[in-house]
Amino acid sequence: MDILDSIILGIVQGLTEFLPVSSSGHLELGKAILGDNSIPKESMLFTVVLHFATALSTIVIFRKDILEIIKGFLTFKWNDDTKFVTKIVLSMVPAALVGLYFEEELEQLFGGSILLVGCMLIVTAILLYFADKAKSTGKNVTFKDAFIIGVSQAIAILPGISRSGATISTSVLLGNDKTKAARFSFLMVVPLIFGKIAKDILDIIGKDQIEKDALFESLNITALSAGFIAAFIAGLFACTWMISLVKKSKLSYFAIYCAIVGVIAIIVSFLN
Repeated sequence: MDILDSIILGIVQGLTEFLPVSSSGHLELGKAILGDNSIPKESMLFTVVLHFATALSTIVIFRKDILEIIKGFLTFKWNDDTKFVTKIVLSMVPAALVGLYFEEELEQLFGGSILLVGCMLIVTAILLYFADKAKSTGKNVTFKDAFIIGVSQAIAILPGISRSGATISTSVLLGNDKTKAARFSFLMVVPLIFGKIAKDILDIIGKDQIEKDALFESLNITALSAGFIAAFIAGLFACTWMISLVKKSKLSYFAIYCAIVGVIAIIVSFLN
C-alpha cells in the first residue's frame, strides 16, 4: 500500500469512525477500490492503526470531560464519575471477549468481503432509521444499558456495522438522551482500542526473531504514519460534526446513505 492510498484510507477512517456509516466497512470498500492486496492480518493491522488515530482524536475532543472523570474517579468515592467509569468498563466486556476468543475468525473478515460489508451496511441503515424516530429524553445511561450497548459494540466489530451508529442507536432506542448517548458511545471505545493496541504489541514481543523480522519487513512505516495522521485530523472534524448531528436528529440521512452503499456493494459483489 503506497502513501497516497494510506492517506485516502486515513481520511475515510477519520470521517467514518464517528459518522454512523461504518468505518471498517468503508475501509474494506476503499481497499477493494484501490486494489489493496494485503492479506487479512496485514489489513487488520492497518485498520487497528487507523482506529488508534481516531481514538486519540476522541481524547482531544473530550479532553475536559476525560480529565473531570479521572479527577472524580481518583477521589475513590461512589460518585457520578466513578459510576461512569464502571459503566464504560462494563460496556467493554462483550467486545473484549469477542476479540480474545474469536480473533482469528475476525481477521478473516477484513480481507475484502464486499458482500458481507453490503449486508451489514443495510443492517446499520435499519438501526439508524429507527433511532432517528425515537423521542428525545433526558435519561442517563444505566448499568444495564451500558452492557447492552457493549453487546452492540461487539457486534459492530463486523465490517459494515457502524460502531457509533450501532451504539448510539441502541442507547437511544433504550430511551437515553441523544447527546449523552453520543458522548458515551465515543468515550466507551477509547480504552478498548488502547487495549487492542497493547495486546498487539505483546503478541509481537512474544514472536520469535524470524517472525518479527518478517512482520517488520512487510510493514510500510511511512504509509502507516501518513494514514495515521490523516485519520487523526479527519477524526477531529468528524467527531465534532457528529455530536451536532445527533442533537439535531439527522440520523435518517445516514440511514439512506448506508442503504444505498450497501445495495451497491451487494450488486458489485455478485457481478464480480
